Amino acid sequence: MSSRQENLEVFFRHGKTVILPIDHAVAVPVPGLENPFALIESVNQFVDGYVMNLGVAMRAADSLAGKGICLRTDVYNTRTTGDGAGSIGMYGVDQAEMVGANAVMNMIYPGAANEKETMQDCADLITLSLEADIPVILEALPFGLGQTAKYTVENVKFATRLAAELGADVVKTVFPTDGNMEDFKRIVGQCFVPVIVLGGAAMNDDAGLLKMVEDAMTAGAAGVAIGRNVWQHKNPPAIARSLAAIVHEDASALEALALMKEPVR
Repeated sequence: MSSRQENLEVFFRHGKTVILPIDHAVAVPVPGLENPFALIESVNQFVDGYVMNLGVAMRAADSLAGKGICLRTDVYNTRTTGDGAGSIGMYGVDQAEMVGANAVMNMIYPGAANEKETMQDCADLITLSLEADIPVILEALPFGLGQTAKYTVENVKFATRLAAELGADVVKTVFPTDGNMEDFKRIVGQCFVPVIVLGGAAMNDDAGLLKMVEDAMTAGAAGVAIGRNVWQHKNPPAIARSLAAIVHEDASALEALALMKEPVR
């Protein structure tokens, strides 16, 4: 059995990672994700790992040799209000081991109405993960999924530190809406585990996306976990290649943007 560190290192090349989340179909209608298996094939050379739900993981594991598989353990439900909204715990490390996953991922929403339930779900997941040596990535979003007005520097800073304190091996979070590179550097600096930055809703703005990633990496992020801005892009392999160039080759956003014009081989 792989150690916790060995499982993490499947995602991280020289301490950096490009993760492609393809777990969205439980939460929202997903144009661009109709065939996750074909998508994996098209971007695989540029991606270090994937976040996926159990159904895809059961069927895709064979095509993912050498890539990190992160099993999503909750359904991040945005369709209902009240107690059902946000994060519904579904699976755990047992299922992750069954499909050969190298990590698990769960939402945590500090400040949300169902904060108590998500905290307990995450604590339970982390407790079990310690016995199984399966790392936990917590997706820490202040007040819930898509609450962009609440994604302030102070709230993101608190959420990332909270996730680390609970025992997350890696924290996935947003670039704060009111923040700059120096602000993100402070967020990363007070979080004693690696921080990876997510992309959020499709921006349809390559320059803006790549600049955000460049700023996050310059500020000390350990990589990206960007989904919709890859698979809803008109050229998923090209944008995946440009993200990998920034993360792994220290390309600037402008260099990565110029790379978009070159054919993917």
